[in-house]
Amino acid sequence: MDAVHKSQMEIAELRSECHELRQANASLERQVREGIQHNNGSRLGTPGFNTPAPSSPQLRAKSPFLTPNTVPALAVPPSIYVPSPLSDQALTQFPFGVREIPGFWVVIPAGGAGTRLWPLSREEHPKFLLDLTLKGRSLIQATWDRLIPLSSAARTAIVAGPAHVKSIREQLPDLLPHNLFCEPSAKDSMAAIGLAAAILAVRDPNAIIGSFAADHMISGDDAFLAAVAEAVEVAKKDYLVTIGIAPSHPSTGFGYVRLGEKLGFKDAPNARLVSSFKEKPDARTAAAYIKTGNYRWNAGMFVTKAAFLMDLLKEYKPELHEGLERIARAWDDEKLRQQVLDEVWPGLEKIAIDNAVAEPAALDRRVAVVPATFGWDDVGDFSSLADLLPAESNQPRILGDSGLVVTEQAAGGIVVPGSGRLVSLLGVDDLVIVDMPDTLLVTTRARSQEVKRLVKKCREAGWKQLM
Repeated sequence: MDAVHKSQMEIAELRSECHELRQANASLERQVREGIQHNNGSRLGTPGFNTPAPSSPQLRAKSPFLTPNTVPALAVPPSIYVPSPLSDQALTQFPFGVREIPGFWVVIPAGGAGTRLWPLSREEHPKFLLDLTLKGRSLIQATWDRLIPLSSAARTAIVAGPAHVKSIREQLPDLLPHNLFCEPSAKDSMAAIGLAAAILAVRDPNAIIGSFAADHMISGDDAFLAAVAEAVEVAKKDYLVTIGIAPSHPSTGFGYVRLGEKLGFKDAPNARLVSSFKEKPDARTAAAYIKTGNYRWNAGMFVTKAAFLMDLLKEYKPELHEGLERIARAWDDEKLRQQVLDEVWPGLEKIAIDNAVAEPAALDRRVAVVPATFGWDDVGDFSSLADLLPAESNQPRILGDSGLVVTEQAAGGIVVPGSGRLVSLLGVDDLVIVDMPDTLLVTTRARSQEVKRLVKKCREAGWKQLM
């Protein structure tokens, strides 16, 4: 009887706790609703730039634009792993707190204007600052969330241009000021990643760095983190390591990595040499790649020793190496840094890391690949963005307030109601409609890769202020 009485007491306590949690959650959601109503005012008069992000995952935001200072810091101790909002939210098979890799530095290049997502993405507010899933976290915030378990804030660095520094600091309040490396102008990926590698090699000669773009989406965090951990083990043996994504279809929008022989490392059983890198293929070639089973998508993720990357750069691009080394030696002296940047940076070669070191090093058998199975997308155009958004059958995907979109016999496509105006569709399929306060884009999903051409034409026509 005592045991039964004790069990009844425990059940009563659990019920009481559940009731309190429900009340707290209801109160939180009510506060969020009131905050949205207070900040937004009339729906019709509110451009998307002013819509705050929700605090509760149960409430979907009505805009991809995150208002600065409205995203709360994660209310958990820093030692606890918080799953990425873009992941499958699967429980990790490891205990909390064991993910961190000693000596591993995360480098996040945050560059590019995302012109294929114009006019949603702009030069001053590119796609990595946008919440493209309406879950309350931008792409760069989701990248930070995903990688922090491996490195901690102390060993996470971001490379960005002057126009984006303020927004990045607002969106990532835990980013340490001395780990935000500002490049004076865009010089492509080799200069950006090389700058971080050069600085970190001075600060920590044994540093192993992993470079991961700020604007990619990943699902399956456990598989991703396991692949990175395996890549670190290979990098310790003096390899430049990339992570190869298993292709889900014969894409013509991505480069490919051809798998070579297995390396046979006990602590990295999946690692192989890279036989070669392939540029973006045509449809027939892409289909042939996939049929062989020996190719992976090149996602632009690289893991290596910072010092080893600089050695490769010295061998293949000595002038670029010399310039970055000079900048790195002056970096932690702010007065001297600016002087050296002004003298050296404008003359640095503009080149991608693949062309500068990865391709030639692969020919010398110094590049490895870890094949991986997690989901990945670089959100390169509106067609790929549409695939990432939920939708009802035979309806367009909507990025924003669905109450602003009315359709009749309109299937597929994507609508971004960013101006506050009503968008109505009748009898049209697979359209891309992006309605912003200052411009309107209408195209088809099939031609969404070509938006970049339209951006160039608009710029030439004198519309630079809208870019």
